[in-house]
Amino acid sequence: MKAPVLSSWFGKSAVAAPPDIESAALRSDRFRLEREGDWQQLEDIVKRMEKGGLRRISDEELLALPTLYRTAASSLSVARETSLDAATLSYLEALVQRAWFQVYGPRKGFFAWFKEFILGGWSRAVREIWLDVCIALFVMVAGTIVGWLLVAQNTDWYYRLIPGDFADTRVPGASREALMETLGTEDSADRLSIFAASLFSNNAGVAILAFALGFAFGIPSLLLLVHNMALLGAMMWLFVGADLGVEFAAWLSVHGTTELFAILLAGAAGLHIGRSMAFPGDKSVLEAAAASGRRGAVVMAGVVFMMVIAGLLEAFPRQLVGSVEGRFTIGGAFLVFWLTYFFLYRPARVEDGL
Repeated sequence: MKAPVLSSWFGKSAVAAPPDIESAALRSDRFRLEREGDWQQLEDIVKRMEKGGLRRISDEELLALPTLYRTAASSLSVARETSLDAATLSYLEALVQRAWFQVYGPRKGFFAWFKEFILGGWSRAVREIWLDVCIALFVMVAGTIVGWLLVAQNTDWYYRLIPGDFADTRVPGASREALMETLGTEDSADRLSIFAASLFSNNAGVAILAFALGFAFGIPSLLLLVHNMALLGAMMWLFVGADLGVEFAAWLSVHGTTELFAILLAGAAGLHIGRSMAFPGDKSVLEAAAASGRRGAVVMAGVVFMMVIAGLLEAFPRQLVGSVEGRFTIGGAFLVFWLTYFFLYRPARVEDGL
């Protein structure tokens, strides 16, 4: 779309036009002629970027792009304030919108973003919040111990901590055989896909809530971690008391090494936001929250991915693999994978546009 040629609009009829209309036309024409060169240069650069990205423009044009964009945006503002002709206004609005996308818009599509996310972006974001991960891990371990000690001192705490849908036969006083049945397997995978979807919904909800509560200086996130891990501590007390500690650990490890890791990261991401707001350093609270929020969002995108995997593991391998060795093998393999990916896998950072 080229800049409109306004002089052709005012032919013989312009002679008979009222003075105010003729003055506005002349003012619009002069405004366009003074800036038309910059607009056309910007339009040419934007058009080539739309066709081939940064490869089609020179370094000089790339450096000039922000200045040309600001010039066009300023021209658009003036055009709106002075009520210039509709054609010039429409042209500038379209040009500024296209240029904005090239200057500030995303540089890559979904598949390029996902590739960078998996091949370094996610693990890097997790390492950047390592302190929050350590704090969240300490809180989770402490919550497990608290749950165990509460139930060991008073079994009434078991019914306060364990949801009703879990407290079927898994209650204090249950026989070893009854508890062992709850760790059993299914004969087939029928209807397990529905079970997987239900588990994913529940687990993802806990993780997202732990992240979302981080805005209150991270305290609610930590309390949620304590509550969920107290539940685990109560269950461990029950099965260890029935001499089923190894079997319960194997049953839990299949999905737990992924699920608990995901909850750990979600809680750490929420804590990271809350801690940055409480201690923003040399930044303002809003700037610190924005920076930590972007980092936490990357971590949470991966947490949802981990929850999908955990739901599938909980519904299928855990329900179909019955041996203690097989369950420990699956759980251990995933634990090694996550630890390697997050803390040992350190690819070079890939800059945008390269």
